[in-house]
Amino acid sequence: MSNRAIIHTDNAPKAIGTYSQAVKIGNTVYLSGQIPLDPTTMEQVEGDFEAQVVRVFENLSAVCEASGGNLNQIAKLNIFLTDLANFATVNEVMSRYFEQPYPARAAIGVNELPKGVGVEMDGVLVID
Repeated sequence: MSNRAIIHTDNAPKAIGTYSQAVKIGNTVYLSGQIPLDPTTMEQVEGDFEAQVVRVFENLSAVCEASGGNLNQIAKLNIFLTDLANFATVNEVMSRYFEQPYPARAAIGVNELPKGVGVEMDGVLVID
């Protein structure tokens, strides 16, 4: 596809498998899942669950910016949690990063996530 671009930034964790940080086709960007890894050390961030959520949003933001957009252009956000009791924390942190109108969203409880983290997010960004 001639209008397909692979998005990469050093401001988010490098891909640790057979995937790209994001793929842009036209004005739509498909964001790969981000977990709370520090992009410099590639280690899980220190701190509580809130610190994990902040790092995930920072990672997503970096990939959005590398694609020419920003978090507020996410049309659909998927949130994967190993403990749904943490959902209130996700909502509180998300309110710091997004403006209304908020994206469509799903919150999915899962048994486990890569590297034993408690949260992962991916999404679809549409650049205006």
